[in-house]
Amino acid sequence: MIHTPKTAIEVSLDAPAAVAADWLAVGVWAGDAPLAGPAAAVDATTSGLISKLRASGDVTGMHLELTPVLTPSGLAAKRLLVVGLGKQDAATRAVLHDAAAAAARHVTGKKVGTLAFAVPSPEFTLAAGVGLAQGCQGPGVRKTTPTRHAPDRLVIVGGEATALPRVHAEAEGLWLARELVNAPPCDLYPETFAVAAAESGRKHGFEVEVWDESRIAAERMGSLLGVARGSVRPARLALLRYSGNPGGPTLALVGKGVTFDSGGLSLKPTDGMVDMKGDMAGAAAVLGGVQAIAAQKLKVNVLGVLALVENMPSGTAVKLGDVLTARNGKTIEVLNTDAEGRLILADALCYATEQTEYVVNFATLTGACLVALGTETSGLMTNNDAWGDQVAAAIRAAGERSWKLPMDASYDGLIKSKVADMRNTGGGRWGGAIAGGKFLEQFVGTAKWVHMDIAGPAWADNDSPALDSGGTGCMVRSIVELARGFGERPA
Repeated sequence: MIHTPKTAIEVSLDAPAAVAADWLAVGVWAGDAPLAGPAAAVDATTSGLISKLRASGDVTGMHLELTPVLTPSGLAAKRLLVVGLGKQDAATRAVLHDAAAAAARHVTGKKVGTLAFAVPSPEFTLAAGVGLAQGCQGPGVRKTTPTRHAPDRLVIVGGEATALPRVHAEAEGLWLARELVNAPPCDLYPETFAVAAAESGRKHGFEVEVWDESRIAAERMGSLLGVARGSVRPARLALLRYSGNPGGPTLALVGKGVTFDSGGLSLKPTDGMVDMKGDMAGAAAVLGGVQAIAAQKLKVNVLGVLALVENMPSGTAVKLGDVLTARNGKTIEVLNTDAEGRLILADALCYATEQTEYVVNFATLTGACLVALGTETSGLMTNNDAWGDQVAAAIRAAGERSWKLPMDASYDGLIKSKVADMRNTGGGRWGGAIAGGKFLEQFVGTAKWVHMDIAGPAWADNDSPALDSGGTGCMVRSIVELARGFGERPA
């Protein structure tokens, strides 16, 4: 069911010109400065090829510009790909990640044995390695002839060998998360998602406990079960436990796992439903992130909580006007069954905050966040500014993007109900993303909590130079970065 690349990732300290590969990708900075590093070395061994391409205007160094040379002389590689890196003073992990991903996407439409990427300096080993992995995977693996062919080997030329274990771990976590989001809902549903989590735990060294619907009911998770009761696929709650720092604090990561969201009785139109197999991207990010943390044996304790349901219409589905009771005893008036993600997260957050005071949840929660922030940036909401700042810093360091939205008491009225403790919608067009955050805040008690609304960056409608359409693997890298910092210094 789960199709992830079987690609070896290596580091080579050989000169770029001496690396045998089907493709050698080398980056060039924008501007008029003389060529330096690997670009200068390749230029010298190819009789000034890159300099000539610059002089003719075929190579400018503009970010993500790709210039293939199919028959280069002076190289052990069969083909050369000159990759624009943008301005050198603007170089970041995100810039190099995308450049490497774009290079990989350019060549992996056909079968490739070895793709080598010469990093401009060793500090970019992680960015380039994970970027190459990103560009090797697409959504078309179930076609008779796949649309993307992962190479047998990815070689990071001039990379830092000590970074390789982290590159491997993050690449495999990213591959897993993207494949889960891209998997068809006939294959991926709550039970099979839980099986995938258990398999990952066995392979990478973390514990996985799966609760069935009877155990979920016994644990008083009436809000989660309310969403699940419209589907023939029973709910699951998967608990992932990694203990790398005995006696230390625990970081809880909670993921929304709606494996298919029809909207329930508040049925979505076809255009709004077609990509709803991806409504479990939050849970996919948590699983991919925990796997990467465990694979690196980081000195941190992590609890992952995956709330897994299908949201379907049927005679048993939750109805508008129904009142559900969550694990903490609070009652919820359901006024829109398509606002289901917050209902399953309510119970998952209750459990997580009983275990630790440090919590982050990840969810494709609201279209309103897409309207506010677009497709590149996740919304961040928190009840603790210091904890929110630590999470935001980890996201920046990982090369991903977030933006903090207000959560003060003036927004409390968005979820006010006349018949229950709260309602599950904001009751109007305004502040929809914040209404989702205010709802979730009712289930975290005194814990330090961050809500990440990843509705925008979790799914790509179209291909881009650095990314195939479909699941993006959003937040896997950020989760690893957060865990590394948390192990050293919790907020």
